[in-house]
Amino acid sequence: MKIALAGAGAFGEKHLDGLRNIAGVEVVSLVGRRLEPTQAIAAKYGIGHATTDIAEALEQPGLDAVILCTPTQMHAAQAIQCLDAGKHVQVEIPLCDSLADGEAVLAKANATGLTAMCGHTRRFNPSHQFVHDRIARGEFAVQQMDVQTYFFRRKNMNAKGEPRSWTDHLLWHHAAHTVDLFAYQAGPIVQANAVEGPHHPELGIAMDMSIQLKAESGAICTLSLSFNNDGPLGTFFRYIGDTGTYIARYDDLVTGKEEPIDLSGVAVSTNGIELQDREFIAAIREGREPNASVAQVLPCYRVLDALDRQLAAAR
Repeated sequence: MKIALAGAGAFGEKHLDGLRNIAGVEVVSLVGRRLEPTQAIAAKYGIGHATTDIAEALEQPGLDAVILCTPTQMHAAQAIQCLDAGKHVQVEIPLCDSLADGEAVLAKANATGLTAMCGHTRRFNPSHQFVHDRIARGEFAVQQMDVQTYFFRRKNMNAKGEPRSWTDHLLWHHAAHTVDLFAYQAGPIVQANAVEGPHHPELGIAMDMSIQLKAESGAICTLSLSFNNDGPLGTFFRYIGDTGTYIARYDDLVTGKEEPIDLSGVAVSTNGIELQDREFIAAIREGREPNASVAQVLPCYRVLDALDRQLAAAR
């Protein structure tokens, strides 16, 4: 299977590392914002074609699918561009930064019949898979999720500490992980509320945010997000359930008493990004809907849209 990857930044390299481990997959084109550094990364990973034009990548002979790790503001339009070109597409989270754009991607995916998936990695991290498997077996039910998403990011920097060409967003990007995961683990969301702190004078975004969610099951979720936190960075999930408590830190899981849980048998890899890519490739090969398809994750973006309108009305 021949893949093009657009977005040669920090997250793009994570996908390239994961794709290396999947049999029968070849990355044939790499798309980046600036040609020289894109060529350097292409050389590092043995990719024969590098470009700054996604349309050029879509014309590569035998291309089957595209993974988009580009700036958020480009996701929806580029996903539609890939589908129009007859290519399966995986869009990194978030699918969009407006509900109308997300609905347009879903409509295009339905019209083409191609695989369209969104990179909601939390569904694939072994830590969250372990909890999901227990829920599916009827051994655990979420009562409450307490989630902290913390960064120290007062400038446009990526995960490697390099300058970004675009502005990140607590709601449409970072909250999307938790909103989707909460619904995935606890059931459809029926109530949502948000408040935000002051907007950064240069970035123009809220630097702190608090979100409350309630699922149809009665479970609740409290999510705290900040770009101002000068401390441990990342997202930390506490699952409080009827038969136990778990704390998930990316691909690691401990009990509420910080006792490590062995996740080695949960999946074929302990890397959530690789597992996400494996699902994308398998769904294409098997002609089935992937976990985290655009159709499955769109309810998350409907909740984000409602929260966005709520925050705008309160300003």
